[in-house]
Amino acid sequence: MRRFVVRVIGNAIALWLTTLVFAAFGWSGVRVVPYQSNPTAVVVTYLLLGLLFGVVNGVLGTAIRIVAFPLYLLTLGLISLVVNGLLFLLVAWISGWFGFGLVVAGFWWGVLGAIVLGVLAWGISLVLRPLSGGDPAA
Repeated sequence: MRRFVVRVIGNAIALWLTTLVFAAFGWSGVRVVPYQSNPTAVVVTYLLLGLLFGVVNGVLGTAIRIVAFPLYLLTLGLISLVVNGLLFLLVAWISGWFGFGLVVAGFWWGVLGAIVLGVLAWGISLVLRPLSGGDPAA
């Protein structure tokens, strides 16, 4: 349970940093719209999106990677950029049902957002690994 909570928090931090990177470059292709403007609502929005990212990537992403394994081999893994971009767009679409959450301007913004999010989430997971009970040397 602790590992799950740390992973959701890591996803939320990575998404927050992703939106900061996009804002720093003046790009409006990926942003988060909280359900209210107070700071608590912003944090809760990022945590809910971190949870949604974990569920979508864990369930649907894994199924797609298993089914599309030959395509991954054929393209030497480059199809993963497209799959991750589509999963990023799916999270934006699902969160849009609730009237708040992730907003992505288009497919290529989704691919770029997924790349930035993936790199940041990897770095954050290295920092948070000791908190989740994982092996820090692995």
